[in-house]
Amino acid sequence: MSVDYPYQDAFDRLLDQRDMATATHDEYTATLKDFFHYLENFNPTYQRTHQVNQLQTTDVQQYLSMLVTARQIKNQTYNKILSHLNVYFKFLFSHQWTPYLPTLDLKSKPKQPAQPINYQWVDNLETFLCDERLHVYTRLTLLLIAQGYPEQAFLTPGMTAQLQPTNWSPAARQFLKRFQAFIIPLQQRFQCPDWFLKQRAAADPHLTLPGLHKYLRPDEAIIGFSLSPTVLYQGYLINYLRRNPQKTDQEVIAALHLPPDSIDYYRRLAQRAD
Repeated sequence: MSVDYPYQDAFDRLLDQRDMATATHDEYTATLKDFFHYLENFNPTYQRTHQVNQLQTTDVQQYLSMLVTARQIKNQTYNKILSHLNVYFKFLFSHQWTPYLPTLDLKSKPKQPAQPINYQWVDNLETFLCDERLHVYTRLTLLLIAQGYPEQAFLTPGMTAQLQPTNWSPAARQFLKRFQAFIIPLQQRFQCPDWFLKQRAAADPHLTLPGLHKYLRPDEAIIGFSLSPTVLYQGYLINYLRRNPQKTDQEVIAALHLPPDSIDYYRRLAQRAD
């Protein structure tokens, strides 16, 4: 079995001993895999020696700086990644597999104040659908979320191929006609009827969420607000609840396919938005 980073087998055993959730364990693995992938490609020290015991504080700083500048991670994510790295290097140091603790002098970032969720974007959907500066995948994301579909739904293979937009607004149907010129050649190339497809040859032609973000992120500078599908969907839910205050919890659950324990949370957000 191949390993994704140095001493992975031993570190996995440590994490198993902590009896943490599988998702948390997977986050550690993803962080360390990404960290060493970055070192392998962009860090001269590691490229020369491939020795983890040669890494210094500046090497970790460079990686974290890349996350902030290139991937624009939030402080909360920064702190979680730094925590993962700190646990890993403390583990190596305790076994004398490295003489350094390169995370020792690195400090976490202050918690960022919560930003108000933009719920008004739904009211301006028609304008966005006509904005040719925005990538078609950006506009399609806005359209589908405004129809009540979260990203985990519309990125699921087979889901968009089954959509019947006959009851959608004229502006939505007009955009979809223009979208056909973009997507039909890809659908023919990959022999796949879905709407979110990669533009390069791939064993699996379906666009992933990280792949979608590559289209969304540059368009944030044009549109002026976060295009994170999760944040957009929260805005859609708040907009719906503000427009339909008379609906009961049961009606909202049925219309939005929300779990019951989420209704109070989104109702509170909707009330704060007034």
